[in-house]
Amino acid sequence: MAVSRPLRRLLGVLEIEEEQCRVALESALSEMIRLERALAGATERERSGRRLVVEGARSGDFTDRLAGLEEARAGRRGAAFLTPQIASAERDAGRRREEFLAKRVERRQVETLLQEAEARDGIAAGRRSQQGLDDWYLNRQHRREAAKETSASPAAGGVPKGTVFAADENLSKYPR
Repeated sequence: MAVSRPLRRLLGVLEIEEEQCRVALESALSEMIRLERALAGATERERSGRRLVVEGARSGDFTDRLAGLEEARAGRRGAAFLTPQIASAERDAGRRREEFLAKRVERRQVETLLQEAEARDGIAAGRRSQQGLDDWYLNRQHRREAAKETSASPAAGGVPKGTVFAADENLSKYPR
């Protein structure tokens, strides 16, 4: 009906918007995961650098200790650089999650309105159909009663049974 068409359009738009929000959320989550993996790599680089310093101290190799110090420092720098980016990515993912959930709620509300409108339209159509059937049945009953009254009552404008008209007498002359 009239209500369903605009609601259907709105539902279609909301489904598209929800899908876009879902894709944006997935992108933000994958970016956050990528940054967390990079942080884990930087942390591992720092650990391996410290191990290299310890091995260099045991072996007395000055280049291993120096390389280990540089690896550990590079790992710390990477971790220091990635930590605020991860926090920013987490905030972005949280914001996108809220947007996605809000769009999902909005879409579901419109779906509910559409289902209720369709149910009301269905009920109204059923009532109209039943009313049409009731009217048809009542008219049929009225016609039957009127036909009975007309054939039974000469005062009601009907013709009593057995009345012969002049035209009927003329027709009886001709064979059938």
